Amino acid sequence: MEYAVIVENLRKTFGKVVAVDDLSFYVKPGEIFGLIGPNGAGKTTTLRILSTLLLPTSGKVEIYGHNVVEEPETIRRIISYLPEEGGAYEQLTGREYLEFMANFIEDDKEKIKEMVNEAAEISGLGSRLADKIKTYSKGMKRRLLVARSLMIKPKLAILDEPTSGLDVIHAVHVRNVIKKYAKEHEVTIILSSHNMLEIEHICDRVVIMNLGRKVIEGNPQELKEKFAAENLEELFVMAVKKHA
Repeated sequence: MEYAVIVENLRKTFGKVVAVDDLSFYVKPGEIFGLIGPNGAGKTTTLRILSTLLLPTSGKVEIYGHNVVEEPETIRRIISYLPEEGGAYEQLTGREYLEFMANFIEDDKEKIKEMVNEAAEISGLGSRLADKIKTYSKGMKRRLLVARSLMIKPKLAILDEPTSGLDVIHAVHVRNVIKKYAKEHEVTIILSSHNMLEIEHICDRVVIMNLGRKVIEGNPQELKEKFAAENLEELFVMAVKKHA
């Protein structure tokens, strides 16, 4: 099988601190893959390496056959990355921001228009897209950034806490959009979240990390049955305590 993402024996150190330690996993094309763990587990560091923002200390990372160390520019053209604390240009309106970002990807005016219209639908912000981003709540900004990440239909979308700051209604909206995009547009998605209900609902497979290492991997439903856990949150606690 040709994998969308290959991570083998990944290690990342910052001085004497080991952030990621011998991590391996594989992601299939079109799969929604969850990377979860407690704070400090190494999730965000891993996502930044996948996004070519950090260099690995050692190990192999490939995205659609391209090595993150040797071909970062190629990878940046086929991925989108939503950081946990992503920001936007607050003096622009929501629509101006989407148009500005679309111009980095596309030259054709009609395609840019289509991209922005799709982002408007994804965000669900309606008439508020005409307002400056500085007037947006944290949740509104998050919806705008999720829309920006998905509107380009990347081959791989890397989403760090995509529903952070959203209320229940809008969090459900974003989850449904993520599932729809993965299915309809063959977008592979790797996401991290502290919301275990979210992970359980949308992810095909998950890796639970702790202290930089993988402790459990598999389909959420199958893992719950294997470890006799009522839900993914219970399994998460069990796994982290066992490998503390």
